[in-house]
Amino acid sequence: MENQLKRVRSIDVFRALTMLLMIFVNDLWSLSGIPYWLEHAKADEDFLGLADVVFPCFLFILGMAIPFAIQNRIAKGESDPEIVKHIIIRSVALLIMGIFTVNVPDINARATGISSQWFQILMVIGFFLIWNVYPKANGSKKMFFHGLQIAGIILLVFLTVIFKRGEQDNLTGMLPAWWGILGLIGWTYLVSALIYLFFRQKPVLLIASWLFFTIFTIAGHSGFLQSIWKDGPRDWILGNGAFHAFAFAGIMATLLLEKYYTHESKTKLPLIYVLAGFAFLIAGFAARNFFIISKIHATPTWIFLCCGIAFIFFALVYWVVDLKGKNDWFSPIKPAGTSTLTCYLIPYLYYSLADLSGIALPGFLKYGLAGLVKSLIYAFIVIGITAALGKINIKLKI
Repeated sequence: MENQLKRVRSIDVFRALTMLLMIFVNDLWSLSGIPYWLEHAKADEDFLGLADVVFPCFLFILGMAIPFAIQNRIAKGESDPEIVKHIIIRSVALLIMGIFTVNVPDINARATGISSQWFQILMVIGFFLIWNVYPKANGSKKMFFHGLQIAGIILLVFLTVIFKRGEQDNLTGMLPAWWGILGLIGWTYLVSALIYLFFRQKPVLLIASWLFFTIFTIAGHSGFLQSIWKDGPRDWILGNGAFHAFAFAGIMATLLLEKYYTHESKTKLPLIYVLAGFAFLIAGFAARNFFIISKIHATPTWIFLCCGIAFIFFALVYWVVDLKGKNDWFSPIKPAGTSTLTCYLIPYLYYSLADLSGIALPGFLKYGLAGLVKSLIYAFIVIGITAALGKINIKLKI
């Protein structure tokens, strides 16, 4: 693949657009009087909101990027054990950040001894101290950077020790809960990247992996898994395999790139992706006869519909960026595609500092169309902050 696919810019653009939408929909909690279809559907509601599609699209593009990342490491001469080590370290980092972020909303500030706002600020500072991309250095400068990383580890350990959640008479420390968005990404990446690494020479097994996770999800929601293990956990695999199904749909999209990304045939890719997308949509509408659309329950219907949307959306992005050469159109949001983790964590600082400042926006900016414009501008501000931090060498990379 490394000989055929030097750089597919549409993957970065797709990731950037997905992150822009993620920041936008994550800010909708601050608004009222907005269309319901923009928000998350309730757990038992048979409905697909815009917000319910964003995370699947992110997992899809995560899957698309996995072959590129692993092939790049192989091209640099890394062995399989070295790549496994990198995958595990990266996954553990995401799991740690996921556990922190999922616990923050339930903090008991009095028992913890620190407000939620300051806890989040210190938490993000700890993340940046540990996982910032430090410049290459030697001697005392290198020791200084290592010292910053050690300080970050100490800070996170301190926050873990003091953290308390729950009521005063029933306090607990941090719990994995549902792992948080970053934790879910970490588990998905761990399993998907390892499978790709060892099956990369056998596309049939990669496709079989997607089929396995998809069928596993169907089995989980049909009650089959519970019937053969009645006393066991409901989910044998996190999300009954739904998140991995999205990632492997992305891996299959990259397999199509590998097959058709040549000067003569790459123009066929948008049509192929659109056809694949419609096939998923048809499967989704068929599955709706048996399962509701539910992001919270990670139903098969949700998987099929969102995979269909992701394939069609990527077909459009690929056509505009790689075939028509309009990559510059997306320059303003480029940092969201290249510094994605930084971009995701900036809102934790933004909201905390806004709360501590005591400054409130006018009411009309929290309602209706004006509120939606505000949230969109906010998303661009977050991306702008990410770009500014990158210019002074502050950028998370794991």
